[in-house]
Amino acid sequence: MATTNDIKNGAVLNLDGQLWNIIEFQHVKPGKGGAFVRTKMKNVMSGKVVDKTFNAGTKVEFANVDRREYQYLYAEADGFVFMDTSDYDQINVPATIVGDAKNFMLENQNVQMALHEGNPLYIELPASVVLEVTYTEPGLQGDRSTGGTKPATVETGYEIQVPLFLETGTRVKVDTRDGSYLGRVND
Repeated sequence: MATTNDIKNGAVLNLDGQLWNIIEFQHVKPGKGGAFVRTKMKNVMSGKVVDKTFNAGTKVEFANVDRREYQYLYAEADGFVFMDTSDYDQINVPATIVGDAKNFMLENQNVQMALHEGNPLYIELPASVVLEVTYTEPGLQGDRSTGGTKPATVETGYEIQVPLFLETGTRVKVDTRDGSYLGRVND
């Protein structure tokens, strides 16, 4: 058993038989009264996000979570197939666990997968990925980067907002947390 003083971002707690991933935490020491730890936690299974406050020094149970590098191979009707890069074992991960990460995954891309007792919990992507725009309305003369935006479909089938001057075939950098356009990539 550990205490709340050991809490850090990315840690997984086992509270009442459910696994909770720490999104952010803050140690608070008010002028009066005892210190406490304020956390924002995400339920690993349901995705529900809650705020919870612990008194400082309270005993908490950390779940044993193994983070490994996997390579995304292909999508199936009921999920996605990944391969462990260390021993080449393949694992089928349900679409509910992959979640929105599917919008930014290309075949043969490496991702971090968190596992608890051999069961996949969630997928961690890099902060940004480079994707090719497969369709967008053509840009017009005079469209500038400071103007508005237009929808564009990237090679994974996901639709993002891009500046008016971008055209089909352009490679762009996309933020995997919120799907926002970060810039053009020149190869």
